[in-house]
Amino acid sequence: MEKLTRQDLYSLEQYNEMRDSFRQRIMAHKENRRLQLGDNILLLFEDRLIMQYQVQEMLKAEKIFDAAGIEEELATYNPLIPDGSNWKATLMIQYTDVKQRQQQLTRLIGIEKLIWLQVAGFARVYAIADEDLPRDNAEKTSAVHFLRFELEVDMRQAIQAGADIAAGVEHKNYHAIVDPVAATLRDALAADLAL
Repeated sequence: MEKLTRQDLYSLEQYNEMRDSFRQRIMAHKENRRLQLGDNILLLFEDRLIMQYQVQEMLKAEKIFDAAGIEEELATYNPLIPDGSNWKATLMIQYTDVKQRQQQLTRLIGIEKLIWLQVAGFARVYAIADEDLPRDNAEKTSAVHFLRFELEVDMRQAIQAGADIAAGVEHKNYHAIVDPVAATLRDALAADLAL
């Protein structure tokens, strides 16, 4: 997938005029890119359109219109766009009760490295997590992590040919498996890959 450039973005004025319809489009798009693993873990698989929305929202919120500021936002969000050989996802550990979330984050240290995806007929692919900076320490993990799943050529070919995808978590304090993932998610993920 191509990275975003300044030419792909709307001006603040243009974006303000179209923001509501663009947001509705993004929310519908994200629905096909979500994977719930058990009750408390959500993966949102990122792509170029979602990252464009994120950049546009940051530019609007921060009122950034100068070239250097825009390039800084692009440098932040472009690494989250899949490269054709991988999937990139935001992992969210979700507990509505703040106290329970704090307790669970101490029990789930390392979970980000124990999330896996599996193309039917192939070995599991474990997440490469938080390449930009560490998001856990000896006491707790973060509620948000950024993951990359790197796929071999034969896995990508199988997906393009229609192979199912399974997903799961195998942390000692949290287990979940989805086998197979929804067809809408499978198709969205297939579109992220190049051969």
